[in-house]
Amino acid sequence: MNLSKKSEFQRKDGSTYAPVGRVKHVCKKGEFRFSAAGLDHGHIFGMCNGLLEAGAELVSVYDPDPQKVKGFLDKFPEAQPAESLDEVINEPSINLVACAAVPRDRGEIGVKAMLAGKDFFADKPPFVSMEQLEECREVSQNTGRKFFVYFSERLHVEAAVCAGKLIQEGAVGRVIHMDGFGPHRHSPELRPAWFYDKSAYGGIICDIGSHQIEQFLYYTGAKSAKVDFSRTANYNNPEHPEFEDYGEVVLTGNNGATCHIRLDWFTPDALPVWGDGRTFIVGTDGYIELRKYINVGEDSGGSHIFLCNKSECRHIQADNTTGFPFFGRLIRDCLDRTESSMSQEHVFNTMELTLRAQNAARFDKFFEEK
Repeated sequence: MNLSKKSEFQRKDGSTYAPVGRVKHVCKKGEFRFSAAGLDHGHIFGMCNGLLEAGAELVSVYDPDPQKVKGFLDKFPEAQPAESLDEVINEPSINLVACAAVPRDRGEIGVKAMLAGKDFFADKPPFVSMEQLEECREVSQNTGRKFFVYFSERLHVEAAVCAGKLIQEGAVGRVIHMDGFGPHRHSPELRPAWFYDKSAYGGIICDIGSHQIEQFLYYTGAKSAKVDFSRTANYNNPEHPEFEDYGEVVLTGNNGATCHIRLDWFTPDALPVWGDGRTFIVGTDGYIELRKYINVGEDSGGSHIFLCNKSECRHIQADNTTGFPFFGRLIRDCLDRTESSMSQEHVFNTMELTLRAQNAARFDKFFEEK
């Protein structure tokens, strides 16, 4: 594939994958200012890319690890390093704080930011417990501050954006079922200690399963769902006996739509991207398949859509078609106090369902003790 070494690395390692889109400013220069606080996950780069492309101004950055700050400044030299989290949160000119700290810490940082009058943009998962979710939901309601989550597998993938438009246009009728597959490359040599600590990352359903659950609610229009089945397992990581390298979930939405989700950390070495993420959407008048990051065996990039309905059966290559409108809408929502990008109900309902599925999951160990 004709890729630079940097983009090739980002394609192979999901923790550093940061899509680059079109520059389309939705605000005046200096009208929307934000800071980054918490750099434990590489998703912060994609979050900042999206905001900057939509016209935001990056003011400052904070992390207790100077090496992480240095790496961030290599990418975003315009940011000023802050001495503390309080310095970022209490800066009166800041509209929003973007955060990719350890998942366990994101909710607490969000509460501090909202109480200080800032809107908050967290990497997923924003919480690892129901207590954190309820506290953030209450603070958001009481302060009127917005709490956004970076569900990148829908928001930062053009095939997923295009699929949403097709569904809204009625291309497959009423959506009645979704299958979501979220395989990821393990890359243990790159993973910090917290990656294997369930109390820190929340479990595989809480972590990468939140992407799929968010898409189920979004594409089907369900507001909530019943957890029919959930299971997690450790198949191949005996050195981390409590680690979940596999997960499954079955859901039934309040509108009758159903869903099956499969998650794993078993992307094979030969695959040139970090995971062959796919989504199958079944409607009353047709179906859509998304191949988000690769069409295996072809040198044709990602963002593939296969649409079949009553009048057509076609392949859509969605790269460079829709862009990533979420970020501009987020900025306007903060400035205008609207809900065009992601409703607060959707954010908190998604994570409530995710945590219920995680908490209900049976955990099995299938590896052979060494």
